[in-house]
Amino acid sequence: MNDVATFLVGVAIFVGIIGIVVPVLPGALLSLAAILVWALEEQSATGWIVLSAAVVLIGASQVVKYVVPERRLRESGVPRRSMLVGVLLGIVGFFVIPVIGMFVGFPLGVYLSERQRLNAHDPAWESTKHALRATGLSMLIEFIGTALAAAVWLIAVLFIV
Repeated sequence: MNDVATFLVGVAIFVGIIGIVVPVLPGALLSLAAILVWALEEQSATGWIVLSAAVVLIGASQVVKYVVPERRLRESGVPRRSMLVGVLLGIVGFFVIPVIGMFVGFPLGVYLSERQRLNAHDPAWESTKHALRATGLSMLIEFIGTALAAAVWLIAVLFIV
């Protein structure tokens, strides 16, 4: 694979990582797709090993990013319904207020749902904080898995291939 193509794969991986933090793109999948393209072009044992490692790292992070925060939310008493309302208002917010609307709509949706369920501000706000922490943890888990996959790819490109 030539240097320009390798650079473009690196850019796609980086954009995927950014997509995890700014959830506009399917970040981890974009990074994995870029590594797949690189492995297909590379056609070597190193390419397949790097792709396999990326699939394991990103795949594991996709599972763990749902399991761990879900358990914490259940322990804190935040129902799935409130998270769903938050996600729906986050989607609406994304279109109403470009770029930042998702970050406004999600907590607002969780808070309004919890306020309606609990009939009080303080417990609704506590539930909203739990939901925000769980969402942040989920993003962190996905970020770590994808960053590790990117690191494996980068090590291969710089030192092996």
